[in-house]
Amino acid sequence: MQTENKIFGDFAKLLNGAAGTLAGVGREAEAGARDRMREWVGGLDFVSRDEFEAVKAMAAAARDENDALRARLDALEAAGKAPASASASATTASTDTDAAHQPQGL
Repeated sequence: MQTENKIFGDFAKLLNGAAGTLAGVGREAEAGARDRMREWVGGLDFVSRDEFEAVKAMAAAARDENDALRARLDALEAAGKAPASASASATTASTDTDAAHQPQGL
């Protein structure tokens, strides 16, 4: 029959306790470092992924609306150029007509 040596048993318990303590200290250090990192990152002007995606969608919608408005403006300008040249000749004609109706002495 094998006898147990009390010194080795106590030493094994001591090492198990130390290992558990070190593991606990490691977890606390990790949690503390994580908290400090969150505070540091939280102080910066970072946005969450959800906020970024929302602003990205808003920018895409604004860009699409801008393109649609630009196309509409181009169409209006193209439609306005033909009557504008006709109205310019009408203005010139009316100025000539007005000059003909003015008295000669003035």
